[in-house]
Amino acid sequence: MAKNTDLIYGLHTVRRLLQHAPERIIAVFVQQGRSDNRLLELIDNAKALELRIERLSSKELGKLVAEENHQGIVAECIAAEPLSENALPQLLEQTASPLFLVLDQIQDPHNLGACLRTADAVGATAIIIPRDQSVGLTPIVRKVACGAAETIPLIQVVNLARCLRTLSAAGVWLIGTAADAPVSLFAANLTTPLALILGNEASGLRHLTTDLCDQLIYIPMQGAVESLNVSVAAGVCLFECYRQRNC
Repeated sequence: MAKNTDLIYGLHTVRRLLQHAPERIIAVFVQQGRSDNRLLELIDNAKALELRIERLSSKELGKLVAEENHQGIVAECIAAEPLSENALPQLLEQTASPLFLVLDQIQDPHNLGACLRTADAVGATAIIIPRDQSVGLTPIVRKVACGAAETIPLIQVVNLARCLRTLSAAGVWLIGTAADAPVSLFAANLTTPLALILGNEASGLRHLTTDLCDQLIYIPMQGAVESLNVSVAAGVCLFECYRQRNC
């Protein structure tokens, strides 16, 4: 595989890529002899776009992506680059009441992929992550995101604190999550221009990030466990945002 290219795999992920960024696709590799209707549809779409199609065995596809569950299709494409902080002014102009999901040093690719998928589902404006100590757009992230990595902006910033100050100056309310916060998620007003901020899987929000928040909230829980997986917590919070804004 050439430099600056990615191998994207899975039916949903490749479908999104074909729909939203076909110009990035270099070649499509499909499982020889597999007759799944969803796979055949994607092959027809790739043919219509005049893309190069190669047929490989299931084992050969698995070797390409180090993943057995490739669902019979792999696409080699030009790697998508995360956006920089310079993209924020345009996003703020385009959205009357933006909703940003800020992930402070999330390192598990499965968590980032799941957050991308949920953020796309609720119509979030973008996801913001720091460049250091955070997972980026890896093939695993794309697979877990089921195509959302191709549709929702991912902004990677050098200095998260500076980015949060920029959002605050633009009128975006900064709400962080913490187990010992004084306000319940369901009591908070989530209808304003908002940046919802969640912390690292193990240590939560950093102190500086916490200090920059306008408000801290907690997710009410009744069971024996003390906390939720960060991607689950993001899903709960994002859908409460969606409920307050749309229902």
